[in-house]
Amino acid sequence: MSRRAIGIDIGGTGIKGALVDVKKGKLLSERFRFETPKGGTPHGIAETLQDLIDQIPGSDGLPVGICFPSVVKNGVTMSAANVSKQWIGLDADHLFEKELKRTVHVLNDADAAGLAEAKYGAAKNVKGLVVMTTLGTGIGTALIHNGKLIPNAELGHLQIDGVDYESKAAYSAKEREGLTFNQWAKRLQKYYSTLEALLSPDLFIVGGGISKEHESFLPLLKLKTAIVPAENRNSAGILGAAYWAKKHTVD
Repeated sequence: MSRRAIGIDIGGTGIKGALVDVKKGKLLSERFRFETPKGGTPHGIAETLQDLIDQIPGSDGLPVGICFPSVVKNGVTMSAANVSKQWIGLDADHLFEKELKRTVHVLNDADAAGLAEAKYGAAKNVKGLVVMTTLGTGIGTALIHNGKLIPNAELGHLQIDGVDYESKAAYSAKEREGLTFNQWAKRLQKYYSTLEALLSPDLFIVGGGISKEHESFLPLLKLKTAIVPAENRNSAGILGAAYWAKKHTVD
């Protein structure tokens, strides 16, 4: 049985992909990146994916996992963030399988990052409830319970102080308002304390590009729950997507 799959991470500005060993959680090729086509339409992105896959050596016939900035139910994209609204209600699995002529499985981007941490990173072998958060343009979240994904947890949109709180606590808010790490940490404290009160998790994991600077803000948070940086960083979406594709593909 092959343990290889292709993982692709679609974002509003870039699309990244690589060949993955899903048993070890390692990239088997370099990570290729293409610009997300203007408008982020289904047809434009499908064409770009084909160009990207053509660059990956040894990819012939392998299943493809794609993580996407959307709520995804049974392969259908139910929302769209930073891409065309044409994705809303679209059977993305079917579209990509038709265009790429291979087995494709799509999932939410934060869910893919959560799976990568559960299988290969900070949440591996952790019992109970793990809450993965990605701090970026917004706040993406994934719930992992005893190693199993509970999909489409949109907890970045919690209403706190009368607002969608990712607008106050995402990394983009820190950048937009010129907040210091101490100032930003006060907002993160309110966010994570609310999650803690609602869910009583066993572990928080923090991902997103800013997690590279975790020593500047995680020690400022006072929580009952352990909170640690993600281990897979820029490869998390690719690894999680590839694992998802392999898990749902019958050899």
